[in-house]
Amino acid sequence: MDKKIIKLFLRFAIAIGFLSAVVDRLGVFWSKEAFVWGNWESFLNYTKAINPWLPDSLISIAGITATSAEIIFAVFLIIGFKTELFAKLSGFLLLMFGLSMTFSIGIKGALDFSVFTASAAAFALSLMKDKYLELDSLFQKTEK
Repeated sequence: MDKKIIKLFLRFAIAIGFLSAVVDRLGVFWSKEAFVWGNWESFLNYTKAINPWLPDSLISIAGITATSAEIIFAVFLIIGFKTELFAKLSGFLLLMFGLSMTFSIGIKGALDFSVFTASAAAFALSLMKDKYLELDSLFQKTEK
């Protein structure tokens, strides 16, 4: 398979995974049967469960920060802007999520939801230097 197609697939797979989680915690798009959280309150309860050392006063901030990061990272991966940077940031975000799950509720959830696999995919994407359908490459062509 062509390396360009693999890179594009990685960009979209990671981005869509982030966006799917965001709409789930907002209780929109998916059917009620497909929800993991289904609403913001349930998501914050889960955030507290995987971050038991975090004071209750910071749980909402952690949830907003994670959700904002997922939206921003997804958008930049989809449009291909600073892909290397946002892929690396995505890898770290997913790794932190997987480690939080592992040390608070056990490794099974992180493995079942392929969090470490997604993290590794994001890090692999960050190493792929060829530009293909990326906003960065469009700007470089117009600057020459």
